[in-house]
Amino acid sequence: MVRSREARFGMARRQVGATLLGYIILVMFAGVFVFATLRLAPVYLNYFKVNGVVDGVFEEFDRQAPTRAALRSSISRRFDVESVSIITFRDVSVTQVDGGFEVAAVYDHPAPFIGNISFLVHFDKSRVVRR
Repeated sequence: MVRSREARFGMARRQVGATLLGYIILVMFAGVFVFATLRLAPVYLNYFKVNGVVDGVFEEFDRQAPTRAALRSSISRRFDVESVSIITFRDVSVTQVDGGFEVAAVYDHPAPFIGNISFLVHFDKSRVVRR
Protein backbone atom coordinates (compact mmCIF):
# COMPACT_ATOMS: atom_id res chain seq x y z
CA MET A 1 0.00 0.00 0.00
CA VAL A 2 1.37 3.39 -1.09
CA ARG A 3 0.63 6.24 1.23
CA SER A 4 0.50 9.86 0.14
CA ARG A 5 3.12 12.28 1.21
CA GLU A 6 0.67 14.13 3.51
CA ALA A 7 -0.24 10.91 5.24
CA ARG A 8 3.40 9.93 5.70
CA PHE A 9 4.38 13.23 7.32
CA GLY A 10 1.10 13.88 9.13
CA MET A 11 0.47 17.27 7.55
CA ALA A 12 -2.53 18.76 5.86
CA ARG A 13 -1.96 19.97 2.33
CA ARG A 14 -1.29 23.75 2.17
CA GLN A 15 -2.42 25.92 -0.67
CA VAL A 16 0.24 28.04 -2.32
CA GLY A 17 -0.33 31.09 -4.51
CA ALA A 18 -2.06 34.44 -4.63
CA THR A 19 -5.71 34.86 -3.82
CA LEU A 20 -8.21 37.15 -5.49
CA LEU A 21 -7.90 39.53 -2.54
CA GLY A 22 -4.12 39.61 -3.04
CA TYR A 23 -4.54 40.50 -6.70
CA ILE A 24 -7.04 43.25 -5.86
CA ILE A 25 -4.64 44.81 -3.35
CA LEU A 26 -1.78 44.58 -5.85
CA VAL A 27 -3.85 46.25 -8.60
CA MET A 28 -4.96 49.02 -6.24
CA PHE A 29 -1.36 49.65 -5.17
CA ALA A 30 -0.20 49.86 -8.79
CA GLY A 31 -3.23 52.03 -9.64
CA VAL A 32 -2.20 54.65 -7.09
CA PHE A 33 1.19 55.01 -8.79
CA VAL A 34 -0.36 55.14 -12.25
CA PHE A 35 -2.81 57.83 -11.09
CA ALA A 36 0.04 59.84 -9.53
CA THR A 37 1.93 59.62 -12.82
CA LEU A 38 -1.12 60.86 -14.72
CA ARG A 39 -1.48 63.81 -12.35
CA LEU A 40 2.21 64.77 -12.51
CA ALA A 41 2.73 64.35 -16.26
CA PRO A 42 1.14 67.72 -17.23
CA VAL A 43 3.18 69.47 -14.52
CA TYR A 44 6.44 68.21 -15.98
CA LEU A 45 5.33 68.83 -19.56
CA ASN A 46 4.72 72.46 -18.63
CA TYR A 47 8.16 72.62 -16.99
CA PHE A 48 9.74 71.33 -20.20
CA LYS A 49 8.09 74.25 -22.03
CA VAL A 50 9.51 76.76 -19.52
CA ASN A 51 12.88 75.06 -19.76
CA GLY A 52 12.76 75.38 -23.54
CA VAL A 53 11.95 79.08 -23.29
CA VAL A 54 14.87 79.81 -20.96
CA ASP A 55 17.26 77.73 -23.07
CA GLY A 56 15.96 79.34 -26.27
CA VAL A 57 16.59 82.83 -24.91
CA PHE A 58 20.10 81.73 -23.94
CA GLU A 59 20.81 80.34 -27.41
CA GLU A 60 19.41 83.43 -29.13
CA PHE A 61 21.22 86.09 -27.10
CA ASP A 62 24.38 84.52 -25.65
CA ARG A 63 27.39 86.69 -26.54
CA GLN A 64 25.17 89.10 -28.53
CA ALA A 65 25.22 92.08 -26.09
CA PRO A 66 21.51 91.83 -25.24
CA THR A 67 19.43 94.37 -23.38
CA ARG A 68 16.96 93.59 -20.63
CA ALA A 69 14.11 94.80 -22.87
CA ALA A 70 15.19 92.47 -25.70
CA LEU A 71 15.35 89.53 -23.32
CA ARG A 72 11.90 90.33 -21.90
CA SER A 73 10.44 90.67 -25.39
CA SER A 74 11.88 87.31 -26.43
CA ILE A 75 10.59 85.61 -23.29
CA SER A 76 7.11 87.05 -23.86
CA ARG A 77 7.05 85.93 -27.49
CA ARG A 78 8.27 82.44 -26.60
CA PHE A 79 5.68 82.07 -23.83
CA ASP A 80 2.95 82.87 -26.37
CA VAL A 81 4.31 80.40 -28.93
CA GLU A 82 4.84 77.59 -26.39
CA SER A 83 1.48 78.23 -24.63
CA VAL A 84 3.00 78.16 -21.16
CA SER A 85 0.10 78.21 -18.73
CA ILE A 86 1.21 78.01 -15.10
CA ILE A 87 3.38 81.14 -15.01
CA THR A 88 3.53 84.29 -17.10
CA PHE A 89 6.54 85.90 -18.72
CA ARG A 90 6.48 88.49 -15.92
CA ASP A 91 7.26 85.70 -13.42
CA VAL A 92 10.59 85.05 -15.13
CA SER A 93 13.23 87.29 -13.57
CA VAL A 94 15.93 88.95 -15.64
CA THR A 95 18.64 90.31 -13.35
CA GLN A 96 21.93 91.89 -14.26
CA VAL A 97 24.98 89.96 -13.10
CA ASP A 98 28.69 90.28 -13.85
CA GLY A 99 29.15 89.71 -17.54
CA GLY A 100 25.51 89.58 -18.58
CA PHE A 101 21.97 88.82 -17.41
CA GLU A 102 20.60 85.90 -15.43
CA VAL A 103 17.27 84.61 -16.74
CA ALA A 104 15.57 82.60 -13.98
CA ALA A 105 12.21 80.86 -13.79
CA VAL A 106 11.56 79.81 -10.20
CA TYR A 107 8.07 78.64 -9.34
CA ASP A 108 5.96 76.05 -7.52
CA HIS A 109 3.30 74.05 -9.30
CA PRO A 110 0.61 72.35 -7.19
CA ALA A 111 -1.09 69.25 -8.59
CA PRO A 112 -4.18 67.82 -6.88
CA PHE A 113 -4.03 64.09 -6.19
CA ILE A 114 -6.76 62.42 -4.12
CA GLY A 115 -9.20 64.31 -1.90
CA ASN A 116 -7.27 66.90 0.08
CA ILE A 117 -3.89 65.37 -0.83
CA SER A 118 -1.87 67.17 -3.47
CA PHE A 119 1.67 67.35 -4.81
CA LEU A 120 3.70 70.56 -4.73
CA VAL A 121 6.52 70.48 -7.26
CA HIS A 122 9.24 73.16 -7.08
CA PHE A 123 11.04 74.17 -10.27
CA ASP A 124 14.16 76.31 -10.56
CA LYS A 125 15.64 76.93 -14.00
CA SER A 126 18.18 79.65 -14.69
CA ARG A 127 20.79 80.50 -17.32
CA VAL A 128 23.26 83.35 -17.57
CA VAL A 129 23.19 85.16 -20.90
CA ARG A 130 26.66 86.60 -21.40
CA ARG A 131 27.41 89.85 -23.18
